[in-house]
Amino acid sequence: MGFLRIEQVSRTFPGVGGGRPTQALERTDLVVEDNDFITILGPSGCGKSTLLRIVAGLEAPSTGRVLLDGQAVSRPGSDRGMVFQSYTLFPWLTVRENVTFGLREKAMPLAEQARIVESYVDKVGLRGFENHYPKMLSGGMQQRTALARALANDPKILLLDEPFGALDNQTRALMQELLLGIWEADRKTVLFVTHDIDEAIFMANRVAVLSARPGRIKFELRIELPHPRHYRMKTSVEFSGYKAELTEQIRTESIIAAQMAA
Repeated sequence: MGFLRIEQVSRTFPGVGGGRPTQALERTDLVVEDNDFITILGPSGCGKSTLLRIVAGLEAPSTGRVLLDGQAVSRPGSDRGMVFQSYTLFPWLTVRENVTFGLREKAMPLAEQARIVESYVDKVGLRGFENHYPKMLSGGMQQRTALARALANDPKILLLDEPFGALDNQTRALMQELLLGIWEADRKTVLFVTHDIDEAIFMANRVAVLSARPGRIKFELRIELPHPRHYRMKTSVEFSGYKAELTEQIRTESIIAAQMAA
């Protein structure tokens, strides 16, 4: 059946000022099982973020539908937690208040709010920074706060749109291990968009590759690396084999994308 089903979903954007419409996504299908961690990989402009926004309910598909746990997705909802590449915290709220925001909107009892927030502050390593405002935090700490805010609402699925793309390499690697550790402990279902092949392999139990625009899922690769995963795994023979296969897939689509843009 599939926990999340993307069925024949496409997206075409109308032309600007009477210009030609742009087809971002061809009709595409994807089945995500409960507790899957799937990374979506593809060349720039292939529709990765558009697909994720459709699952989030932030965009409406031109054709097809998205089903989450058997229910059709038509608008944003608390059953989907979204983390963007850009820092989307409320600047006037502290770390604690940002993480509490969704729980307060649900009118959850204050004691329960506090218990959940304190738990996720600890999980993302922000103990001691609860009363800091976003402008007082590094980029990595802001993304830790955004991740804690999304997870605190206990969504059915976590959607991440290149969440570590703006971070330096060392911070990015630490954030990858942090998120994997939380996933291994909590067994959340995750759909993670990235343009980084190493990140796609390290994070996922399955990688879905999108073609050049208009995007469609053209290839899927199951990642059979053991858990828990350590950064040294990135130098293993098995990892290198996955990387070679995905590099060839992405290179082919990137060449097509460059030819279309020329």
